[in-house]
Amino acid sequence: MLAALGAATLTATAQVVSLDSCRNMALRNNKTIMMADRNIEGAGYQCKVAKAAYLPGIDFMATYMYNQHKISLLGADAKLPTMSFDPASMSYKYNLLTNPATGAPVTTPDGQPIPSQVAVIPKEAMTYDIHNVVAGAITLTQPVYMGGEIRAMNEITKYAEQLAISMRNSAVQDVVYSVDEAYWLVVSLKQKQRLAQSFASLVDTLNYNVNEMYKEGVATKSDCLTLDVKRNEAQIALTKVTNGLSLARMALAQVCGLPVNTPMTLADEDLDVNSAGAAPVNMDMQGVYERRQDLAALRAGIRIFEQQEKVARASMLPKLAVVAAWSFSNPNTIDGFEKRFGGGFSVGATLQVPIWHWGGNINKVKAAQAATAAQRLQLEDAESLVDLQVNQARFRYDEAHKTLEMTRANLVSADENLKNADYGFKEGVLTSDDVTAAQTAWLQAHSENIDAEISLRLCRVYLGKVLGTMAY
Repeated sequence: MLAALGAATLTATAQVVSLDSCRNMALRNNKTIMMADRNIEGAGYQCKVAKAAYLPGIDFMATYMYNQHKISLLGADAKLPTMSFDPASMSYKYNLLTNPATGAPVTTPDGQPIPSQVAVIPKEAMTYDIHNVVAGAITLTQPVYMGGEIRAMNEITKYAEQLAISMRNSAVQDVVYSVDEAYWLVVSLKQKQRLAQSFASLVDTLNYNVNEMYKEGVATKSDCLTLDVKRNEAQIALTKVTNGLSLARMALAQVCGLPVNTPMTLADEDLDVNSAGAAPVNMDMQGVYERRQDLAALRAGIRIFEQQEKVARASMLPKLAVVAAWSFSNPNTIDGFEKRFGGGFSVGATLQVPIWHWGGNINKVKAAQAATAAQRLQLEDAESLVDLQVNQARFRYDEAHKTLEMTRANLVSADENLKNADYGFKEGVLTSDDVTAAQTAWLQAHSENIDAEISLRLCRVYLGKVLGTMAY
């Protein structure tokens, strides 16, 4: 949608697009940056998730179960012996069947006394209907001490968000540099197109003059044919640079997130040869380390691994939590067995103390420490590569700056040489070949100067990127 809107705006207004506008369009439309923004958003939500672990959790659970059978505590009617109080002995005695003659208790064949009275508990009285059982609970759990795991997880999510931001910033710098490359390529080819047109005009003029001289008999047919070939070569070169310019504009539109056929006129197409600007001069490597987004991402990774060590160490420490619940069931047994909902509150605490896990927990800690050490080594290696990268970028910029100075000096010589060749040709002291050689040298000098101008700008942008001073 943004790409379509941008294309419509450019088409409708024929707007001249600056480098800054191209950068902004690319940053708005680039899918990698969009994904990085979503990663940052997700990391922010993870931070909120980790903070929520400090607060009590409230949960509701319910269950339903159908049972095929009822439950009975008795297999048959239960007959229990009874007791009566004996005033003589001041105690309770079983009511037993006695022999009237002897007064001795009557026993069964196996020697067990026979009670004279029994209390009957019917089986049905101890049978309960549990065909349909519903139970549930609302629980509240408040962590008290989790071995530092909750705090470590909060730190991990905080550093993960910083990591996501650093990764996005690094992606932004890559996109900006890609836009600059595509932008200045268009400017370069536009300048070379004008240069090719000027060169073709020079060759056409020389070709016309030689043909006129041929008519006057002061030039040969070979001179005319040589210049015809030169004119065709100039036209071919102009066609190639024109096609290359069209493709470069398409590439720039694609980098900006616009349709490739979007017409774009660049603000810097009239290249100012004196606007290359100065290079960043802050070469303090400690400052470079702090500004580089890729190194910031590695440092955030180290902090994450350090917190993961604490998470692993928490598995070796006690964990304490307070639990409160209100539970209910139907049937319930609060006041006997009733087929209705009933429930009540309960409060308690849980304590988990790791005792022995065959070295599993300590090995988790050691594995986390090894991962942290590996990440630190990766950071050290990256810093050494940054040292090399910064020095290479600085040398490239210095080389590009010196090259530009030399090409500017060559321009003066080439312009003067072409002027003298034209004058000598008109005076008859130089041949058309001399003029053609001067024109070729003039073309090469101007082409090299354009390349040097663009190279210096790209070297300056790249140097700002590796120094971490890029504005975006």
